Parts: sequence; C-alpha cells; structure tokens
Amino acid sequence: MDHLPIFMALHGKTALVVGDTPAADQRAGLLARTGASVRRIPSQAVVAADFVQVALAFVASGNRDLDRLVAGWARAAKVPVNVVDRPDLCDFIMPAIVDRDGVVAAISTGGASPTLARLLRERVEAALPARIGDLAKFAARFRTAAKGVGNRLRFWERTLDGPIGEMVLAGRGAEAEIAMRASLARGDDGQGVVHIVGAGPGDPELLTLRALRLLQRADVILHDDLVAPAILDYARRDAELVAVGKRKGRHSHKQDEINALIVEHARAGKRVVRLKGGDPFVFGRGGEELEHVRAAGIEAFVVPGITAALGCAAATGIPLTHRDLAQSVTFVTAHGRDGEPDIDWRAAARPGHTTVVYMGLSQAPRVRDRLLAAGTPLSLPVAIVDRGTRPDQRVSIGTVGSLAALAAQLAGGGPALIIIGEVAALGSAGLPAVLAEAS
Repeated sequence: MDHLPIFMALHGKTALVVGDTPAADQRAGLLARTGASVRRIPSQAVVAADFVQVALAFVASGNRDLDRLVAGWARAAKVPVNVVDRPDLCDFIMPAIVDRDGVVAAISTGGASPTLARLLRERVEAALPARIGDLAKFAARFRTAAKGVGNRLRFWERTLDGPIGEMVLAGRGAEAEIAMRASLARGDDGQGVVHIVGAGPGDPELLTLRALRLLQRADVILHDDLVAPAILDYARRDAELVAVGKRKGRHSHKQDEINALIVEHARAGKRVVRLKGGDPFVFGRGGEELEHVRAAGIEAFVVPGITAALGCAAATGIPLTHRDLAQSVTFVTAHGRDGEPDIDWRAAARPGHTTVVYMGLSQAPRVRDRLLAAGTPLSLPVAIVDRGTRPDQRVSIGTVGSLAALAAQLAGGGPALIIIGEVAALGSAGLPAVLAEAS
C-alpha cells in the first residue's frame, strides 16, 4: 500500500486552490462540500505567503513550471499539496469518490490508472442503495438507546440489514422509527423479512440493481421454474435455493404450500427472497403472496422486474406501441384460476391495438379461434417469442391464421408469449433469418 487512506476533517479550516482551470473549479466545489473555507487564487497572482495557516492545497494551474514552483512553496510551509496530473509533485492523491449523503467510499489505484478507479467507482455506486445515507443517520439517532441491548452487534446487523433497514431504504422513515422503538422496547432481535422480487424475463443483465443486491444478501431464495438458471448464479453462495416452480401440467408446490414456506422461513429469522420470473405483479401471483405474508405479521417488500412483454418486445425489435400502428396495448393471460379467463377478445381485435398473451403457447389454437370469432382478420400479424432475452431465444412471426402452426414450431419450449397486432410484423427486420419463421 503506497498511500494511507484517511478522511480529513476540514470543517472551518482554510483550503487553498491555485488556478483558473476546470480542474481547479472541481476541487474547489469538492472542498466546499466538506465545510472548508476555500480560498481561490489565480495562477498569475499566487505567492509563497499564500500558504500561511492553510490546512491543505490543490494546484491546478496547467503550467508545469508554475506547478513545480508552487508545490515547493507548499512544502516549505508544511502544507500537504496535490498537483493535478502531477503525481511526482503530490503529497497526497485524490481518490474516485462515491458520496451518498454522508456515506463516503473512496477508490484509488495509487495514481496508476485514474480510469480504472473511475470504473470501480461506478460499480460501487451501482451497489449502494440510493438512501444509504439516510440509513446511516437513522442508526446514529439510536446509538445511545441501543447501548442496553444484550448482543449489540447482532442487534445492529439485524436492524440495518432487516425489515427496519429496508423501511428506511424504501423511504418509509416514520414507520422505521416506530418499528425501531418497538424493537428496542422488546429487547429482541426481531424476525425475518420477505422480498417478493421480479427476476425479469431471463437475461441476468436485466435484473434491477435492487434485485441483484437482495439476491446477494438472501438466506433463502424460493424461485419459480421461469427464473433463468443464470440469474440464480448471482445468489449468495451459501443461500438456500428452493425450487417452487409451477409450469403447465406440473406443480412442484401448490400456492398455499409456497405461502406457508415463505412465512416459515421468515419466522425463523431469515431474509427471504421470493423470486419470480418477469414482474411479480404481472400474472405472477405476487399480490396473493404479499397479502398472505403481511397477514402473518411479517414485513414484506416488492421489487418490480421487467415483465416478459417489455423484455421480449425489446429483444425482438417489436414496439408494443407505435404512432402509426398501435396506440394502446393490453396484457392478458391464457390461463385463469379455474380454466379459460374472461377476456374481451373484441377489444383485443380492434385496429390500432396490440395484445400480448402470457402463457399462451399451448393455448394458441384457442387464442386464434377467439380472435377470429371476434372479427380479427386472418392476415393480422402475430409473433411468438420463446425464452425471450435468453441466449436460446426463438421467434416465429406470421399471422393470426397461422398462429397454431407457429406455436407448433416452438412446442416443448417456454416460457413463451404471443404478440398480436400490426407491430408484430416489425420484428422480422431485426431478427436473424433462422429465428424469423413466417407462415
């Protein structure tokens, strides 16, 4: 380690910035955020006496000879100095900084590669929740009150990384304060927390940042068959993975059993992620599970995911709305709780409209018949997207008249959805020839 990473208190102290360059402006702005008294001196006006009673100095004159001279004045006055882009003249170097309202992370490569430091900063920024600063302030308010807790380390771990911490991160500070006071009054460690998380359509890169963070922290992950295996690879290595998938004709767990498992693990004090393909509130039964968990008195949170319609549309180049072709879009499911769902097929068949049918591959002949009975022309374009956004994605594009034949080409696949409307024809232009199969 060539440099000692420290955080210097500058509030009320004088910091000197020499130069009129953009780099000097940036350093001055950064210093102002620390509460320092910032003194700006133009390059042509700086003298050795300017370094008297200064806590530290930045030099960004853009003139190499002047930089060396001014750095010498700073050292003579025993003032730590940083000269922009001149590591040989620096007493300290500037890291790449992530500042989340008081929670600060600094990344340095020792001056070897500022670009690498910036790239690492971007990764840290992506990993930190937006309200992590609020969580730090919340903890500070209760430090004294928590001193009487038996196992303080465990208490704080479960508070900050449990339901109370999640309330703060979700912007529910008032609720978090009530829950914190109740937890302190009980003197217990509390129970677990449940997150109902959307895994997106399949491509791991389409996970939300929050979904990724929760996967890497979960103790137990109850996942559907529709969740791509590549997404489960992002789970914490020692997390318990429980497959509770439901696919047509094959149910490993009934919904009541899944609800009971979620509650059982949460009551055991675990961080539970209920991982669902797409978005949990779009044909994912997330609403039913949320009601059950909250009725059991357990804190639950919902993390949205990119639903299959949006992911598959983007992956195939099919816009769900288009100013010339479709001014509205409807999502429907081909499977209801007790058989065929009640769908307004006349609305689905109207011009200037896109209909997306979830879980429709095996029901394609019935979907075709319902559309034709509602007056849909045989020539209306359709597309079936199988395993959308995944490396093995397959697409068939044709018409309502050929819908059953298109589905037969993709038999045995899934998950798949059907896109019905004029926009479906636009997908063929951007698809590899081996994927676009029109009848």
